[in-house]
Formats: sequence, C-alpha cells, structure tokens
Amino acid sequence: MAGRPAPSVGHPVVLVDGDDATLVAEAVSALIAELVGDDDQTLAMEDARGDEVDLASVADSCATPPFLTDRRIVVVRDVGRFSTEEVGPLLSYLGDPLSSTVLVLAAGAGTVAPKLAAAVKAHGHVIVTKVATRDTREWVRARLRRAPVRLDAPAEALLENHLGEDVSRLGALLEVLVAAYGEGARLSPAQIEPYLGEAGSVAPWDFTDAIDAGRTDEALELLHRLLGGGDRHPLVVLAILHRHVQSILRVDSPAIRTEAQAAEAMGIAKGRSTFPAKKALTAAGRWGSVSISEAIGLVADAELDLKGKSAWPPEAVLEVLVARLCRLARARAGVGAGRRRGG
Repeated sequence: MAGRPAPSVGHPVVLVDGDDATLVAEAVSALIAELVGDDDQTLAMEDARGDEVDLASVADSCATPPFLTDRRIVVVRDVGRFSTEEVGPLLSYLGDPLSSTVLVLAAGAGTVAPKLAAAVKAHGHVIVTKVATRDTREWVRARLRRAPVRLDAPAEALLENHLGEDVSRLGALLEVLVAAYGEGARLSPAQIEPYLGEAGSVAPWDFTDAIDAGRTDEALELLHRLLGGGDRHPLVVLAILHRHVQSILRVDSPAIRTEAQAAEAMGIAKGRSTFPAKKALTAAGRWGSVSISEAIGLVADAELDLKGKSAWPPEAVLEVLVARLCRLARARAGVGAGRRRGG
C-alpha cells in the first residue's frame, strides 16, 4: 500500500518540540497524517497514551515490522516526563532502528532527557513548534494560506492584531469559522469579529513603543492585553516598565551619541543586536533628562503602591502610571533631542 511521501519518512525518530501544548498537538497531528498517507491509520499507528506508559513495550513495538501497511508509526506523548534511566529502552532501539518504523516523540511537561534529545539529533529530525514573537505575523499568514476558509486583507489584518502573541488559538478559531461558514468561504472583518474572543497578548516592546510616542489610548489598550490575554502579573508588567526607563536612563548622557556607545552603556554583549540601544538612545533624546528622572520616580512609586502602600486595584495603579508616562513623553518631545543635538 503506497502512502503519500512525507518529509520525515527517512528518519527513524522525530521529536516535535515546543512549550505550547496546542501547537505541539497540532504539529503531531499534521505529522501523523503526512506519515500515514493513504494507509489505514488504525493499522499503521500505535499511540502510547496515558500515565502508565511502558517504554520497553514501546521499543518492542518500534522493532516490530509493519503489518498490511508501508510503515509503522509509534507515538509517545509528553516525553519530557521520562527520566534518562526510563528512556533507556528507546535509546537501545535507536542504536539499530528499523527503516520501516517512525518513532514520533511529542514534547510536553518537563524537559526531554538529554541523552534522548542527543539521539534524536544524531539519528532523526526535530520539529520546533515555538513561534518567536518577531515571527508571529508571518506564521499566522502562512497558516491562513493553508486554511479551509479565506480571509480578505482587512479580516486578516484584524485577526493578526487580535491574536498578538497567542498564535496557538488560531487552529481552534479556524475550525469555528469553518463550522459557521463552510469550507471555501471568503470572510470579512464583520464575519470573523463575533468569533474572536478576548484579544491576545502583545510584545512588550509594542507596549513601551506606544508609551515613548505618547499614544495614551494605544498604550492603555496594550496594557490591558498584557494583563488579560497575556495573563501577566501586574508586577511583571511593572518590571517591563522598570527595565525600559532604566535603559533610557543609562544612555541619557551628552557623552553617549552613537548606537555603539549606547550598547556599551546598556551592557549589551558584543555580537548581539544593538537595536535596543538605538531605541533607548532615541527615546532618551525625545524624553529629556528631567522627564526621565520623573519617570523613574513614577515607576518606583507604582511599585510601592502595588506592594500595599495604596488601596487602589493593581490595574488602576498601572493605568495611572502608563497615562503619566505617556504625558511625560508628549510634554518633553523634542526638548531632549534639541539638547542632544546642540551638545
């Protein structure tokens, strides 16, 4: 029985790695479908699930030739829960694996045993499901190109902005849209908006960029997304703001004029991107020394309020802080830049 060729057929073992359970599960499902091809999945695949998984039995299954199918696919989920000693049978099997078996290991809670991870790298293939923040928009667009529904450009832009960093929600959302409108439907913003749910988290630098530009409404919206969809503790959000104003303070000096000098002042190691230093230097010029000093004081006061000095709710403390920082950024825009240009 001929199955469709799969990119991982030539590997005796494939590790699907990542820290988001939804993305890992989606990647495993897609990989299994590709490996099974036209074969009968009930005959081709063995899925080792549950709390009591015997890896010795799993290794025996891997060493058994397929029956009535081209290949045998053996899946072990949450492989990070097993110790180096417990994965011994899998290591022994991978020393001389069958070419007709593909062992699929799905990451989960815990860390994959180092020896098993090394064996996978030596003999197999690793699929990384983690999506870097800088790559989320491109990842969403690529996923939408394969989706059973089509979003017009405004709907796609709305979806990208709404999901933010929470790309793992996309698969379930697409299933809902297919159920509501059918495969092949072309959808507008008005059609998808009722199904979007709570806005996802955002990158911290989007938040601090809005503050630096003095865009209060946007900054407050992003604050709520960090606290809500991002599920960040108020003290974590405060730490983001503390690091940001501290970085600006470090480069606020007439002696620091270049990106390289700012990177050195911020302690950025050689070879690392100096873009954060460039942004900090630009912000310092925009804010000016007086506003930077005031911003440091505002953040310090907010920390005391969050730790019990004030009876205000944490969200209200952060809202006031963000509004005040945005006001400072607007009030002193250009003053510091003029001072820096003039030396």
